[in-house]
Amino acid sequence: MRVVKKINNNVAICVDSKNKELIAFGKGIGFPAMPYELSDLSLISMTFYRIDSSLYNLIGEIPENIFEVSALLVHKAQSTLKCNLNPNLVVGLADHINFAIMRMKKYKKMQMLFSYDVEQLYPKETELGRYAIKLIQEKLYVKLPDSEITSIAMHFVNAEEEKEPEEGPDTEALIEEAAYKIESFFSVSIDRNGFNYNRFAMHFRYYLKRIKEKKQFMDDNTSIIEAMKEKYPKVYECAYMIGNFIDEKLGDKSSENEILYLMMHISRMINNIIIKD
Repeated sequence: MRVVKKINNNVAICVDSKNKELIAFGKGIGFPAMPYELSDLSLISMTFYRIDSSLYNLIGEIPENIFEVSALLVHKAQSTLKCNLNPNLVVGLADHINFAIMRMKKYKKMQMLFSYDVEQLYPKETELGRYAIKLIQEKLYVKLPDSEITSIAMHFVNAEEEKEPEEGPDTEALIEEAAYKIESFFSVSIDRNGFNYNRFAMHFRYYLKRIKEKKQFMDDNTSIIEAMKEKYPKVYECAYMIGNFIDEKLGDKSSENEILYLMMHISRMINNIIIKD
């Protein structure tokens, strides 16, 4: 196996004997000068194929122990759900867990509600969410709130395809128009090749999918939305504008919960730009 680019000390981009690119985890594989030939494959602990290259930088930002937990959860999901899963699930899930831990430390009193709608619609995925909460506590020594069962369950639901869902020819145009509206609102420029934009775009695809399939998040998180609205009025205004834009395009009504999730993703993307600038 040829190691071609370091992501961090223990994660690297590699090429196998069939010239296929993969992400490999292994203690110290990122230390030697690149590229080099790795002869001792016993050093490799995990490999992931077909990861979107736009997510490579994101992998480098996620603590390795969180990525290891995500890999264990994906392995569990593969045996439980018995279906093809999006190869990017392991990255998206690790990113979510990392963000959930940081959010909990920052907003200890702000907890979203567990969704009984999701539990009824997706019982297997909900059980995987419960398993994830227990595994995170066991491996990372962090007790996440029950609301994360729902959020993690939805990651599995959204990944139950060979590739990211195709919602029709207008999907990418809607994402681009939404991004343009966000840029105009905050007077910023969003890097379309960056992982923050790709993270937002991935969420937006599933947001559109939920609206079209009439499976929006509907639980009552009014107190959280009001708190977020008071703390981040401009982000709320922008998210509400984007929600109205999508409602007009799809002839439906975005729930307050969907607006809340939009706020979280917009805030992450914009804060990163502001901090960077």
